[in-house]
Parts: sequence; structure tokens; C-alpha cells
Amino acid sequence: MKTVLVSACLLGVACRYDGKSVPCKELLEQLGSFSVVPVCPEILGGLPTPRIPCERKGTKVISAQGVDTTPQYEKGAQETLRLAKLTRCQAALLKERSPSCGCGQIYDGSFTKKLVQGDGVTAALLKQQGIAVFGESRFEEFLQWIQN
Repeated sequence: MKTVLVSACLLGVACRYDGKSVPCKELLEQLGSFSVVPVCPEILGGLPTPRIPCERKGTKVISAQGVDTTPQYEKGAQETLRLAKLTRCQAALLKERSPSCGCGQIYDGSFTKKLVQGDGVTAALLKQQGIAVFGESRFEEFLQWIQN
């Protein structure tokens, strides 16, 4: 059985910036197929729930109030990587568009819901370390990867 990291909010944990979760029904139906390590890099980095929304702007992560939260996001990414290594995770299913977990597209830092190509801090670090990263809209591809 393969071990995978999963954004805790996709599992129904109320840890998003708005204090809510976004359960992925397809994921919850397939949980017995793999060993899951729930993660919330923002919480692992020391941020509270709920918290002020943040977006990536270049290499920084800035809150809607203009506060640089990059150190917390980097710490959360490092802690998530530590968990991945400890549990020998081979893949991650992460929350899309997040400044931490987003994979492929993230918000541009203008807080206008404009998407740009890029990865969140945690997704980028996991990819750099050779861990396959998928967003929840790529759940079918994620399942195929796990089954191979």
C-alpha cells in the first residue's frame, strides 16, 4: 500500500484560511486504497485557523493586509517535507490554488481571484524532492499513479 500526503481540508478538517473544509467526495470514497498522512502546511508553519487570506507574489507570500507571511509558509513546507520523508510518502494530493498547496495554478497576489501558472510553497518543495504532486481536480490521475 502506498503512503500519500493529503491536504487535511480535502479530508474534511476545518483548517482552511476561512475556518472551513472542502471535502473531496471522491477521495473520501477511496481512502482504503492507500495510507493517508493528513497535512496542513499553514498550520504546521504556525498560522492560526481562521487566518487572513494570503497569496503568492513572486517568491513571497503576502496576506490581504500586506503582511509578509513567507517565513510561516516556508516553515510549513519544510515540516510537510519532514512528514513525507518520515512516512516515505510517494505522492501528494493537495488543495488547488492555495499559496501553499497549489499545483500548476495559484492566485497572482492581487487578491482579485486572477490565476497564474505556478505552485504553492509546499507543492514546489515536494516536487523538488521528487514527490509526485496532484491537485484535487486531477484525482483520477492521482489514483492511476497510486495503482501503478
